[in-house]
Amino acid sequence: MTNYELRITNYEKMHKRNPIIKTIDQAKRLIKIVVGFTVCAVGLIMLVTPGPGIAAILIGLALLGTEFVWAKKLMKRFEKEAHNVKNSFVNNFINNKKNN
Repeated sequence: MTNYELRITNYEKMHKRNPIIKTIDQAKRLIKIVVGFTVCAVGLIMLVTPGPGIAAILIGLALLGTEFVWAKKLMKRFEKEAHNVKNSFVNNFINNKKNN
């Protein structure tokens, strides 16, 4: 048995012996989900009011990404688009320097 399989087996045994641990895990998951959606909602509000709206949305998505695949995919898309924006900004800056 590998170390990973041994840890999984011990984890399963612990959950079978103590059902309260499963409840605690579910409570932690629920807290992550509620906090993630709340931070995303606050971030959306901050897009039209003063505050770091985009940063709050990204933090909320990072929290939700630990529980949901769609949030993880959306975070990767944001990262890709941010990289594209950075590259276009750098290329425009370099082109403007050459032209002047």
